[in-house]
Amino acid sequence: MIPPVRFAGDDVRIAYQAWGEGAEAVLAVPPLAQNIELAWESPEIAGMLRRFGSFCRYAHFDKRGTGASDPADGVADLDERIDDMRLVLDAAGFDRAHLYGVSDGGPMAVLFAATYPERVCSLVLDSTAACLAPELPSTDDGSRRAMWDLFVAGWGTEASITMEIFGPSLLEVERFRAWWPRYERQAASPSALRDLLAMNALADVRPLLDDIDVPTLVLHHTGDRAVPLENAEELAAGIDGARLVTFEGGDHWSFAGDIDPWMDEIERWVTGTTTGVRAAPERSGAATAGSPGPGSPDTPATNETAITTLGRFAVERDGVEVPVREWGSRRARQLCKRLVVASGQAVPRDELIELLWPEDPEPERLGARLSVVLSIVRRVLGRGIEADRDAVRLDPSEVRLDLAALRDARSAGDDATVVALYDGAFLPEDAYEDWTAATRNECRHAFVTSAARLLDGAGEPAERLALADRALDVDPHLDKAHRARVRSLAAQGERAAALTAYERYRAALAELGVAPESFEALLGP
Repeated sequence: MIPPVRFAGDDVRIAYQAWGEGAEAVLAVPPLAQNIELAWESPEIAGMLRRFGSFCRYAHFDKRGTGASDPADGVADLDERIDDMRLVLDAAGFDRAHLYGVSDGGPMAVLFAATYPERVCSLVLDSTAACLAPELPSTDDGSRRAMWDLFVAGWGTEASITMEIFGPSLLEVERFRAWWPRYERQAASPSALRDLLAMNALADVRPLLDDIDVPTLVLHHTGDRAVPLENAEELAAGIDGARLVTFEGGDHWSFAGDIDPWMDEIERWVTGTTTGVRAAPERSGAATAGSPGPGSPDTPATNETAITTLGRFAVERDGVEVPVREWGSRRARQLCKRLVVASGQAVPRDELIELLWPEDPEPERLGARLSVVLSIVRRVLGRGIEADRDAVRLDPSEVRLDLAALRDARSAGDDATVVALYDGAFLPEDAYEDWTAATRNECRHAFVTSAARLLDGAGEPAERLALADRALDVDPHLDKAHRARVRSLAAQGERAAALTAYERYRAALAELGVAPESFEALLGP
């Protein structure tokens, strides 16, 4: 029986199917364009899908803009697509799953594993690469653009060249050759196909490979024309402990030709055996030839995340500071800082692209690169990032911010807390960035105002002196701080130091064109 088509999500509905039995769950991340319902009409595809269902709980889906899923309003960014994957995981009831990324589903699977590692048991990357641009072979004259145009022009018609590129072993199967153009028409429109190819040309997850910390199996046919073998070798070499297994043949499609050799590899990887007996799970590292796969480690506990921006920039998870190396790049830190400045307000993607790549002559091509950087921030924070097609925002209810705490204390009139929280200038590393100026001035003003009020109150001379020193470091012209410093030193019997402090006071006022009262008058009776 063909499993029913269901839909994940509300605003955008993603068509998916789930079936099969077994202790392990596998989510297939689809290739260029497919139609999950119509695919069952092909004995070749149906045979592959039934084999998956024989040893695991399996789910696959149509990407937005393809198959039975809702149309896409333009090209969806990679991070939107991984959010769609998360919706399907939830809808299928998979807390964690092995991700089976096929063709251009490979970069999506890598990006998801980098963003939500707690939901990924392992990666199986089939006929794919970390960078698929460009993914089609050249024509005889070397023009890859011409091949793209031929590919799109023939899509869904008897002139389709898809089988020549992706499934040459099926060219002699007349039944399949007659059926395939209809399948293409139900998988994606030519315009949607062109958009998908454009997104693939921009997808590059190579910067994330060092961050992948789940066992990874890479499968590839040696004669694949769509994605050459060297791309798979680069992918496997970039992920620590990844295992590369190659098969003879020129097909790119997984379901073409003899599926048993590579299906045996996947079944052994996922379950530990090809006989249906569950092997003991391995919690880290990749499997070696003939060894069981990674199994299902326990889901890690959710961490509390806190962001410090006053005096320095730091992110802590459960009280442990995230080391700089986990950020991978300065851009990821800058993106996080910019979202903190926005304080829960949405920041347009175009603005973020301009911030991170100000000199790039083609900013419209940077959406996929933004998705990669955003995935790093999501991984570091653990939660609290919300993104849609147009903008990205930080959810302050999910991440503890010292900036938010200072603002709350200021609103409550809690001067002592404001002063305690202010540990230095806001994002001091970015003192010359225009987008930090307003927040920096706001925090500085809050501290100076609260400190001035506290200096008006009673207190031990040593405490008042310490607060006055802090206040003067922030505002060298703060009258109340100068006066409190002179009086506190005199009260402690340090008359010479008090006179020195008074001379500093006079110099500060002189810069403003103001003459202070005399030293004796300042001390009072």
